[in-house]
Amino acid sequence: MKPEKIGFIGLGLIGGSIAKTIHRLRPDITLIAYDIDKDSLALAVKEQVIAAACENLTEDFEGCQYIFLCAPVQKNTDFLEKLSAFAGTGCIITDVGSVKTAIHQEISHTPLAPYFIGGHPMAGSEKSGYSHATPYLLENVYYIITPSAETDTEAVQRFQGFIQSLGAIPIVLNYKEHDFVTAAVSHLPHILASSLVNLVKYLDNKEEIMKQIAAGGFKDITRIASSSPVMWQQICLANREQILKLMDAFLTSLAQTRQAIAAFGETDLFDFFQSAKDYRDSLPLAGSGPLPKIYDVYCDMVDEAGGIATLATILATNQISIKNIGIIHNREFQEGVLHIEFYEEKALQEALELLRKYRYTVYER
Repeated sequence: MKPEKIGFIGLGLIGGSIAKTIHRLRPDITLIAYDIDKDSLALAVKEQVIAAACENLTEDFEGCQYIFLCAPVQKNTDFLEKLSAFAGTGCIITDVGSVKTAIHQEISHTPLAPYFIGGHPMAGSEKSGYSHATPYLLENVYYIITPSAETDTEAVQRFQGFIQSLGAIPIVLNYKEHDFVTAAVSHLPHILASSLVNLVKYLDNKEEIMKQIAAGGFKDITRIASSSPVMWQQICLANREQILKLMDAFLTSLAQTRQAIAAFGETDLFDFFQSAKDYRDSLPLAGSGPLPKIYDVYCDMVDEAGGIATLATILATNQISIKNIGIIHNREFQEGVLHIEFYEEKALQEALELLRKYRYTVYER
């Protein structure tokens, strides 16, 4: 059964991006949405991404084949009782939260259980809100699907097919396994990045010399610390058990490394860095993961008046939008004077071709 109508509860970065993706690929599907942010709804209507902005969970949601719960993790459960009026064999309720155990446990005691499929697109951005949503955020990203034992098998297969039709790569996991995996590769890295940033902030002198020269490796590994504090506060509380388990394991590993440094353990230290390098180099970097992907390029250029403006004009006249641009003063870990960041893969590839055509020397990550 092909969907004809889809509803969204929450239309922020993820909900907005899913809606924009559906609208781009399947403009025949009617999309409706509810959000407390009326400006986001108004913009989505203006862009003709959604057909109707709903004031609350009314009968407007009747007839939806899918309803996406895209509110913050701890807020999604607030809508479950009202959504039970719409759920059924013809309507699957799904969510997009990065923590799954709480909502699955909540739903297991309700009539929604057979009609709920947990979901988590492994994509995002340091930015939040519908204004930063893009119609390409799901392109080739892993989309974790967490059905429960009560979920209808045919409905799961149908939902998998729909997610795949949006350009994503569906993976089915048990919800508890999902939470442990994401705690390791997404939640813990965010905590470590924020901890490192706060440590440097605390240790910096009054002239802020650390802040001034921070770039290269430091900015790369702490980039995700710019993410929404509210979202990560809720994720830590919602996935508390798994995160604490991973933090304990990390502290043990860090203590072992500290001991090796203190003991001048040359072999242990070499093995530590070699093991990390080998595993890091084996990652499928062209694929997708839970950390937001960066579409960027580094470029050499002569330090002369108007140089950046000329390059930016070349891109702009070819309808290539720049997300961010700046000179790199600390280049310990990358080549190129100028760092240019784009919103999507397509813009990056077009920029690479164009800049090389104009004989700029560019470096990809």
